[in-house]
Amino acid sequence: MTLATRIIPCLDVANGRVVKGINFLNLVDAGDPVEMATIYSAEGADEITFLDITASSEGRGTTLDVVRKTADSVFIPLTVGGGISSISDVNQLLRAGADKVSVNTAAIKNPILINEISERFGSQVLVISIDARRGRTASGFEVTTHGGRTSTGIDALTWIEECVSRGVGEILLNSMDMDGTRAGYDLELIRKVRQVSPIPIIASGGAGDIDDFGRAIESGADALLAASVFHFGIYRINQIKSDLHRKGFTVRAVESMSEN
Repeated sequence: MTLATRIIPCLDVANGRVVKGINFLNLVDAGDPVEMATIYSAEGADEITFLDITASSEGRGTTLDVVRKTADSVFIPLTVGGGISSISDVNQLLRAGADKVSVNTAAIKNPILINEISERFGSQVLVISIDARRGRTASGFEVTTHGGRTSTGIDALTWIEECVSRGVGEILLNSMDMDGTRAGYDLELIRKVRQVSPIPIIASGGAGDIDDFGRAIESGADALLAASVFHFGIYRINQIKSDLHRKGFTVRAVESMSEN
């Protein structure tokens, strides 16, 4: 049985508002996170990912109030990331209504956190967020932190293999080279990660044309995350799903999805 490819809108939140830029720079306001999550849920989103993109760089936790309001408004899985650095943070977010948590910077600083979260809450709760870009490492891709602003020098594939061994459930693979460019997902990056990862890959960064989604699936993605194309009305979720369905990909149907 082929699992359905999930379509996941991403809400990058700063100061309680959804924002979007290019390579995490020149951010512009895109709307209210609760309103947008509600709309996307109604349009057929399979999940919502909520990333507090300035929490780590500002040294604070994720905004719990916005998470609670979002969780109260949607009835699909909600993944929350940004500023998570302890078991206590995870517990608070799950109690606020999150179904999964996404960890990046804190896991690099303290890899044992991955084991602790997985053992306490189960691997299905834990998504490792990888902000990768081309660099001088063995695979040609390095891990960055703080929204892509800080290089680590860590090889992306080596880090992913370690994260898998420590118990993560999914990989949120964000291409910092393609983020916000609408030039297409980084297919080379997806293919390389697919070769070393037995767990689901959520491809992120670069969706712009409707054909980009199918190409990412063919390259090995299990789920497709996008922001700009949805926030600014370039495509609607049901358009993406209808196109993928026509091309023979397995997606979860929505009521308004065309059958032809």
